[in-house]
Amino acid sequence: MTASLVRWTVDDYHRMIDAGLFVDRRVELLNGGVLEMAPEGPEHADLSTDADEFFAAQAEGRYRVRIAKPITITETGSEPEPDLALVKRQSYRLGHPTPSDVYLIIEFSNTSLEKDTEEKRRAYAAAGIADYWVANLREGELIVYRQPMTGDYQSMQRLQKGQVSPLVFPDIAVEVKALL
Repeated sequence: MTASLVRWTVDDYHRMIDAGLFVDRRVELLNGGVLEMAPEGPEHADLSTDADEFFAAQAEGRYRVRIAKPITITETGSEPEPDLALVKRQSYRLGHPTPSDVYLIIEFSNTSLEKDTEEKRRAYAAAGIADYWVANLREGELIVYRQPMTGDYQSMQRLQKGQVSPLVFPDIAVEVKALL
């Protein structure tokens, strides 16, 4: 008998949520697998709150800031819950944002660094999300991924200081240290 791994679709995942299978569990769908999410430590929670407040103050009606809310990526069988996402300014009551709605995703990573720089990176790249940042709290660096092509990002920068701007909003200068 040959064993094989079951890959869940976004629709399967939603049926499991509706059936109450994940009550009181923090999970996300990533590349067809249901993964438990690590709890947030104080540093992670504080930095993501600061980033939320910064980006909300800069929005000027151009985008919405979503904190730890799902993004539906049917192409990869994923529904991750990024720490912060800048998305199109519209209602998402009938469905979560999809890749075409996303301007920027930021993950704050300590215990989840491998997941964020491997599985999530590939899922976001395969979906064509143009701007993905990982605040690597272990090393004190911001990893900026851009130019998604053929399932991965073609550009990666590691920044420890200076400023960086979202691709779609070059007028917003973010101090790298503020994310670390």
